[in-house]
Amino acid sequence: MLENRVFLGFLTTLGLTLSSLEAGSLGSLLFHGNCIACHKEVKAVSAPSVMEFRLNYLRAFAQKEDFVEYMSKWVEHPNTESSIMKDAIKKYEIMPELGFEKSTLKIISEYIYETDFSKEHEE
Repeated sequence: MLENRVFLGFLTTLGLTLSSLEAGSLGSLLFHGNCIACHKEVKAVSAPSVMEFRLNYLRAFAQKEDFVEYMSKWVEHPNTESSIMKDAIKKYEIMPELGFEKSTLKIISEYIYETDFSKEHEE
């Protein structure tokens, strides 16, 4: 019983901490905790760099709403047909489905849209 209370307290504290994060900070946390494993900020290693795919997406979707919607939808269910980076798929193969909820992908996509990875930024 005491263990359940401690765990519930931990979850409540975690929930308060996450809800108090600014959207950008949460996006940064989610991006750097997940995406950075394959997508390095400025150097392409096992997948396109963030700078590379961000610039491609910005050229295709200048409006934040369009950028976020397309990116989150594509990452949720990656496929060659709807990709705007077919050359990257040939070079690195298609990105696997990761199982993230679309709401999480939207937060990450907003962070990518808003962050200039060529300059120093908060991680």
